[in-house]
Amino acid sequence: MALKLTVLGCSGSYAGPGQACSGYLLSSDGAHVWVDCGPGTMANLQEHIALEDLTGIVTTHVHADHWIELTIAHVAFEHYLHRRDVPVFGTAEVRDRLEAVKAAKAAPTFDWHTITDGSTFELGGMRFTCVETDHPVETLAIRVDELASGRTLVYSADTGSEWPLTALGPDIDVVLCEATLPEDKAGTFTHLTAREAGLAARDAGAARLVITHLAPGIDPDRARRQAAEAFGKDVEVAVPHMKIEI
Repeated sequence: MALKLTVLGCSGSYAGPGQACSGYLLSSDGAHVWVDCGPGTMANLQEHIALEDLTGIVTTHVHADHWIELTIAHVAFEHYLHRRDVPVFGTAEVRDRLEAVKAAKAAPTFDWHTITDGSTFELGGMRFTCVETDHPVETLAIRVDELASGRTLVYSADTGSEWPLTALGPDIDVVLCEATLPEDKAGTFTHLTAREAGLAARDAGAARLVITHLAPGIDPDRARRQAAEAFGKDVEVAVPHMKIEI
């Protein structure tokens, strides 16, 4: 039994050519959780599992590059797959925006659970812990602990440098950390550079670092080198359909 991460999309803020925005599939012992629903990720999700096999959905915040395909998933489940009570965990802002776009309630298609700073919940043998980050809207980083194996993934969602990964606790096997900005733009907006991502993962004592959410046009090799220098060991760069065993 192992916790597995599949990258569905990792382009920061908007999708570059051939890319999709933020979205990840977490799998554990037959359970499958879609984390963040950025543009393009629903198509990529179906390259790996059928929508009928999805256990639940988690969205970290209301910025469109992290949730907007939740509206399309609602259509698929309601009108084509006839699924009801799909567990969805997200902030109140995401629920309100979803219902405004749909001009209808999330229920009964979605069984909505509002999450905020300090929320914990379980899905398919995985325990999720939420901590609010440094971002202009309510944004929740998540720690995912696979209950059977004890393996742990931390996902930063979007954040500036005022929030530390250490807020999600020790013994982190893999950090999936945003690295949106080039170094010369550090501090200009509440996102991290690759170097800042490396420092955050080092301070958290993480065993492994994968950087994601690079803005289109960022050189991934340069970002990897900058993150690795700060982290003190090799770093990986997320690409669509990349699979990682935690």
